[in-house]
Amino acid sequence: MSGSIPLSKFSSGKGFFSIAVLGGLLAGSIPFEAFAFDFEDVARRAEELAQQGYRAPETSLPNELRELSYAEYGQIQYKRDRDVWSGDDVPFTLSFIPEGMHYDSAIQLNSIDQEGEVHGFAYNPDDFTYGDLNIPDDVKNSDGVGIAGFRINHALNDDERKDEVMVFLGASYFRAIGRGQVYGLSGRGLAVDTGLSSGEEFPHFTEMWIIEPSPESQYLTIFALLDSPSVTGAYRFVLRPGEDTLVDVQSRLYLRRAVEKLGIAPLTSMYFYGPEQPSSTQHYIPAIHDSNGLLINDAQNGWSWRPLANPSRLMMNRQATPQLRGYGLMQRGHNFSDYQDVNSRYDLRPSAWIEPLNEWGPGSVELIQIPTDNETNDNIVSMWLADEAHEPGTPLAFDYRITLTTDESRHLDPQLAWVEETRRSRGEVIRDDLVREPDGTLAFVLDFIGPSLSGIGSDANMSVEASVGDNGELAASRVVHNPATNGWRVFVNVRRSNGNQPLDIRAKLMLDGKQMSETWYYRLPANG
Repeated sequence: MSGSIPLSKFSSGKGFFSIAVLGGLLAGSIPFEAFAFDFEDVARRAEELAQQGYRAPETSLPNELRELSYAEYGQIQYKRDRDVWSGDDVPFTLSFIPEGMHYDSAIQLNSIDQEGEVHGFAYNPDDFTYGDLNIPDDVKNSDGVGIAGFRINHALNDDERKDEVMVFLGASYFRAIGRGQVYGLSGRGLAVDTGLSSGEEFPHFTEMWIIEPSPESQYLTIFALLDSPSVTGAYRFVLRPGEDTLVDVQSRLYLRRAVEKLGIAPLTSMYFYGPEQPSSTQHYIPAIHDSNGLLINDAQNGWSWRPLANPSRLMMNRQATPQLRGYGLMQRGHNFSDYQDVNSRYDLRPSAWIEPLNEWGPGSVELIQIPTDNETNDNIVSMWLADEAHEPGTPLAFDYRITLTTDESRHLDPQLAWVEETRRSRGEVIRDDLVREPDGTLAFVLDFIGPSLSGIGSDANMSVEASVGDNGELAASRVVHNPATNGWRVFVNVRRSNGNQPLDIRAKLMLDGKQMSETWYYRLPANG
């Protein structure tokens, strides 16, 4: 290897691909680079692998590393002065993450240099610091320890310092952030049979290749080979950091066998509590969540906003998307006062918006909400599912762009207002003596804002169109002008028939028969 990571063990895989670097960036699409080694090479490997029987990843991780706690594992850090390419005056560097804890499957990690040579990285215990952990040298040097993942660093926030901007670690999980953001929700390469009683399958990225950047590079390209008992896949990630960080994903999948649920572009997040579902215990932090809603845009059904919930039992349902334009798990609300958490900084956690870049066909977005009694569990999963059943033998291609942003309004329809916040409350009436008295209903208070509402005076004939599912009744609904936000506030009061079952509630703003907002859709959890 070059001298960019001194003292590192390195094995060269030189020679099995020769590369001509012609790279380029096509605006509005996945950037294209002409290399002798490219996405098609990974796709051929995935296709050949699909014809073979599945072999589970080998693991021989020493118990001393396998039994580390989360905090202990976090003490093992890559020495930043050994970052790959750190001495090459390029905009991206790599830091490795070793196996440990439940990350016990090593990946084969490679680089493709500017001369067209492919190099394989190898684990070296001297590349890491270990904090106050007393790990014996024979454990650190064990042949059973490898590289579990890697971080991508870039001068995102400070020209003088490269901050972590993306990480791949565990199965096919990855995270990315934009300027001024902190990690929140995660992406995945693929979800297989998530939420089924038969059990979920977790495909792994088993081998990855990173194209060495040049000093002028504005993006970084990563190829990945995915493997699981049911499916193999080839992936190409193009990372473009910025105020909004973009990750363009090209994927091709090969089934070994029929899969009941093949989740495309899955996202994983956490919702503990918030104004939509207040905490049952007193706490100075008013909201704890990485995301607070699912946003869907379908060409036929328009825009819908689904506030998230922390249900008392598993809650799964799908929303039809005959022609998906985009969907995402969003973190609406980035004021510190919404969270008051100086450590976790939920106000800085981004939304992830996914836009298809090729034709996906009719399908649905599934939302899975899992009970959790703390904020350490990712209990929210969303994914896109095709209506068509997929059979082995036909490659499947799904390409999309992920936008990581804290400025969600730039990705919305300016002709429609959106829900700034959902608040749950008891329903009440104000008596003649001005005392508030409960009326036996459950109330949801929605604040709609957006440029489409500007110029509409408080005397406008604004109305709310609301409805509920079979398990309840709509007790009342009304809308009032909100001068504080220059928007409109909607009140929806409901009664539920059976508290052991969920209740679907919908509402949208209307003006003289014209829809003025996205559709708010909340599934009130059973017993919640």
